[in-house]
Order: sequence, then structure tokens, then C-alpha cells
Amino acid sequence: MITLDNVHKRFGQNHVLRGVNATVENGEVVCIVGPSGSGKSTILRCINGLETYEEGAIRIDEKIVDRKSSHLRQIRQEVAMVFQRFNLFPHRTALENVMEGPIYVKGIDRAQAQEAATQYLEKVGLADKLSSYPQQLSGGQQQRVAIARALAMEPQAILFDEPTSALDPELVGEVLNVMADMARAGMTMIVVTHEMAFAKEVADRVLFFDQGVIVEQGKATDILNAPQHPRTQDFLRRVLHPF
Repeated sequence: MITLDNVHKRFGQNHVLRGVNATVENGEVVCIVGPSGSGKSTILRCINGLETYEEGAIRIDEKIVDRKSSHLRQIRQEVAMVFQRFNLFPHRTALENVMEGPIYVKGIDRAQAQEAATQYLEKVGLADKLSSYPQQLSGGQQQRVAIARALAMEPQAILFDEPTSALDPELVGEVLNVMADMARAGMTMIVVTHEMAFAKEVADRVLFFDQGVIVEQGKATDILNAPQHPRTQDFLRRVLHPF
């Protein structure tokens, strides 16, 4: 469904992505792990067309992702994104935040959008928070609204950029549980995360990024339990056993 073919990205003199090659199949859950600054978030932003890339190609269902392409609007409807910082409209309720995209991007009738938004908020466990504003919600609840907002666009895939990194530790589980339910339901997902237990439990495959390249990739259990590359081994040792 998603193909990355020799993707390069630079910010000035900083060569952030140095020839990334990968595929993600329909219904697959792929977790991207690696140190900060390795290009993990940048590749997500390139897939969704939020960043340009200078070399190579990114294809979604054979449509090339290009900021100048007429396909970009359609691609962003097909591939939704959930960010670290929720990005909710503060002056709109949870229900209104979820309704926004279907109404103004997809042209859905307001009554139909409201019914669907209610169902998606129920799905993420927020049936009692429809009228709440973001400032009245915990971080975990805000992120679940953001997930419901992504689901309301009925995308083919969802990209998650470290969706729990801004949360207090006790709130992480409620978001990961929603994501695990989505994975079990067959949603195609690419997840940049430091939550190794989640990756081991939910992901089909893991890609380990370092210095702008995929150093190692394979089945989640293989990579996380018995990595072969010394850099992957060192990273996981530091993350799993920091003391």
C-alpha cells in the first residue's frame, strides 16, 4: 500500500533521510524505532506530504506523493496522521473537532458527520465527553479525540508520530489500548514510538532507523528480542536497560 523508494531529505546541510527503502502492506502495523534525530518523524511527514523530499519516490496505492501533485488532497484523506501534541481546536468541543474534517474536507452532511463522530468518540471510550473542550480533557483523552478525528476521515492508513510522548506515564496505556484495538481491527498503521512493549505486542514489523537510514528491519519479535545489527543491539540495550 505504501512504498518508499530511495527517499532522501535534506534540511539545508543536514542530510536527514539518506535513501530510505521500505514497504507497508494493507492491514499491516509497522513500528519505527530509533534514537532522536534519526529521521523517524521526518519520514512520516514526507509520506503525508507535510514535507517535501529531494530524491526517490513515495507511493501510496501507486500515486506518487508530491506537494505539487493534484493527488495530494486525496492522499491526505487516505492517510491520516496523529501528532504528538494533539493539535485540537481549543474553541471546539470534542464532537466538533471530530466532525470538522468530514464536513469541510470531504463535504459530508452535518447530521451524518455528527452521527459518525459520535460513534468514533464512543469507539475510543469518550462517549461522555462529546461536549467537553480540549482544556477540560486530560492529555490521554485529548489524544483519543485526535485518534477519533483521524478515524472519522475513514482513511486507508493512519500515521502516528510518537502519540504518547507528551502524556503523563499513567495516561499512556489508555491511548495504546485504543491503538491496539485499531490494529486488531485491521487498520494499516505506521507508528513512530519509544514504547517497545507496544511494538513487540502489536507490530507486525519493526524498522530501526539511525542517521537517516533503516539499519535493520524485520518481524517485531525478531528485531526486539534478537537484533542482529550492533547498532540496534546497542540502542535496545540502552532503552530497555537504562540503568
